[in-house]
Amino acid sequence: MSGRILTEVSATVDAHRESALVAGFRELLARPLPDGLLRTELLHGQDGQWRIHTLWRNREALDTMRTGSEPPAAPGLFRSVEADPSLEVLEIEVHHFAATASE
Repeated sequence: MSGRILTEVSATVDAHRESALVAGFRELLARPLPDGLLRTELLHGQDGQWRIHTLWRNREALDTMRTGSEPPAAPGLFRSVEADPSLEVLEIEVHHFAATASE
């Protein structure tokens, strides 16, 4: 069985379009999520840098989503705010979850 996969879709977003990006991401979360999607996060960095990290159960789940009838959501969201997304697919080799107090 293959291991978990992390996708990172990133783009530079103009400041006047950032609120539309955040609203669009929230709208995506309100829809049914693809099978095998374990976690997704919208991250904001410096100088208009934004990333969407998505953790997939395995490569098969990612491939099934990518070949489905709907186009991948993260790149489409960036394009909807006139940003040019790039995609990186990473295989998780080792992971650790720290035991934490409730937040």
